[in-house]
Amino acid sequence: MASLFVKKEDKVLVLAGKDRGKTGRVLRVMPDKGRALVEGVAYVKRATRPNPQKNIKGGLVERESSVHISNLKLICSECGAPTRVGHSVLEDGKKVRVCKKCKGILDK
Repeated sequence: MASLFVKKEDKVLVLAGKDRGKTGRVLRVMPDKGRALVEGVAYVKRATRPNPQKNIKGGLVERESSVHISNLKLICSECGAPTRVGHSVLEDGKKVRVCKKCKGILDK
């Protein structure tokens, strides 16, 4: 399994699929499946049963579905452009993600 370039709370651009061109925040990353849950992207309708104990009403519920990692591109926090991700080691030995366009550090 390869390491993933996206992390939770990253801002990403969707490259392919029905929501191509949309941007959103990563809510959850599933490294074992190679997928990520992105806010406001890939909505699906699910039929749910009512559960009064959990205060859930029944009917059709819209929620986000996962998107494959290969269909996402990270948006740089410094230059604001969709970019590829590189890695660099700082002087203190910490490994960080780096923007390929502006060479800015992506990790806070």
